[in-house]
Amino acid sequence: MPNSSFDDFLLQFYHFSPQQLQLIRSQATERTYPPGAYFSEAGRVAQEIGFIVSGIFRVCYFDREGTEHTKYFVEENHLIVDLQSYQYQQPATEYVQAATETHVLVFKARDWQAFSLTIVDWPLVEQKLFTKALLEKLHRRSSLVSPSGAARYELFLATFPGVANRVPLAHLASYIGVTPQSLSRIRRNLGTLPAERQAPS
Repeated sequence: MPNSSFDDFLLQFYHFSPQQLQLIRSQATERTYPPGAYFSEAGRVAQEIGFIVSGIFRVCYFDREGTEHTKYFVEENHLIVDLQSYQYQQPATEYVQAATETHVLVFKARDWQAFSLTIVDWPLVEQKLFTKALLEKLHRRSSLVSPSGAARYELFLATFPGVANRVPLAHLASYIGVTPQSLSRIRRNLGTLPAERQAPS
């Protein structure tokens, strides 16, 4: 199951041999998530790690009133995993949901951990992978610090070009911290009005 984007991703962290790359790929399952499908859910311990080949996931949660909040988006060529749940084997508090049709290479946790039996430096590689994922998570949430919804949206466009036009309007508005109606006004004022998609039911 060759995948050059996944190979390129791994080679950022370690000089894997072709045989090692083949071994790692052999343990992955190709999976497609339609919009609205969950990669992982709150209340369950994360048992899978994914590499996004194409598409976008969003990480979201529900507050005590049942209102849904989008925390951040993760697009292709990134790992997707609830790190806290996976590392501490605790039930997750967030959902990872496909915002678009998403194609993923999925690894079972036991298979991922078993790489350390044949790849000597795998624990170091895993540490680098997860550190990168954690730093990116913090970076993806940093755009919420501006007091202005318009400023947050502009920063999002600058930081994550190509994402805003692909995800449902309601999800993006939730991330920015405004209503869908307010986001539509912001887009009109800025002259950025892509075809707006509806959130999956």
